[in-house]
Amino acid sequence: MARPLVTVLPGDGIGPEVVAQAERILRCVAPDVELVRHPIGGAALDAFGHPLPESTLDACRKSDAVLLGAVGGPKWDNVQPVRLRPEIGGLLALRKGLGLSANIRPAKTFPALLAASPLKGEAGLVDLVVVRELTGGIYFGQPRERREQGRVAVDTCIYSVEEIESVARVAFRMARQRRRLVTSVDKANVLETSRLWRETVERVAEDYPDVRLEHMLVDNCAMQLVRNPRRFDVIVTENLFGDVLSDEAAMLTGSLGMLPSASLRPDGETSTFGLYEPAHGSAPDIAGQNLANPIATILSAAMLLRLSLGRSDAAEAVERAVERVLDRGLRTRDLAAEGEPSIGTAEMGDAILQEIRSNR
Repeated sequence: MARPLVTVLPGDGIGPEVVAQAERILRCVAPDVELVRHPIGGAALDAFGHPLPESTLDACRKSDAVLLGAVGGPKWDNVQPVRLRPEIGGLLALRKGLGLSANIRPAKTFPALLAASPLKGEAGLVDLVVVRELTGGIYFGQPRERREQGRVAVDTCIYSVEEIESVARVAFRMARQRRRLVTSVDKANVLETSRLWRETVERVAEDYPDVRLEHMLVDNCAMQLVRNPRRFDVIVTENLFGDVLSDEAAMLTGSLGMLPSASLRPDGETSTFGLYEPAHGSAPDIAGQNLANPIATILSAAMLLRLSLGRSDAAEAVERAVERVLDRGLRTRDLAAEGEPSIGTAEMGDAILQEIRSNR
């Protein structure tokens, strides 16, 4: 039987540092998995003239899952043409090229980090998932252009029934494994695409009678996430709204450095192909200084084990090890309170590995 193959894309900024720690964890809990590195983002642009070389995309298509660090940075912010910028020609093109139309962003507070939440007391104990449609909407709609000598800009938001159905089914299946509530977020009082979104989600809901569906306007959802985030279980929404709301939900837990994500090809009820990456960016200001928090990337690797490789036991071992390390009081700089000691990227990886090995 062939070994599972994971394509690893370290990327830019702190990407190579945090990915290196996740690779160590994967080798420990799943030694049979083959990890193969390929370039992406600004690093690929510098070396090969394109942020997503064809060889990288081909390797991803042949693998069982993809682990990504981060892409982009100030060095490439003004690259022309725009399609060659790392975020557009690298990350967005990768998602589109792999058919990854559902983004999964869990936001869960670790009890040891409750004090870091901007919400007071138990209100900060958040446990929700944002399911975001990833390859449609205003980020990909055409035309997308400047007119009248650059004085007018046009972006087009477009959605089809098929795109909405696909991501809605991911959300309902996920809710079945949690608290059986789906909150569908739109702007149906204004936008035609949102009215189609709401109609389609209601039809999909008929196939999941054991899951409760509610609709919420995006402005109200943004408010409720601050007012009472514990009321949410699974939030499903379109690309732009999901981009904003998932970052808001993430910060309620205290740090983007703790939040994993998965971008899935929604083609199966159980294991499925996916791209896994931390919710944070490339943080070039701290790159190469052993300061980055690798936990979001390590937890992304745990999601990879569970969702794409079907190895829930290994995923749980990683997640328990992270929680135990935090319970011991170990913190990277982004998690440490003022005056508290902190440890580096590699040292956090060491501590999590030690916990895994000592609890086998």
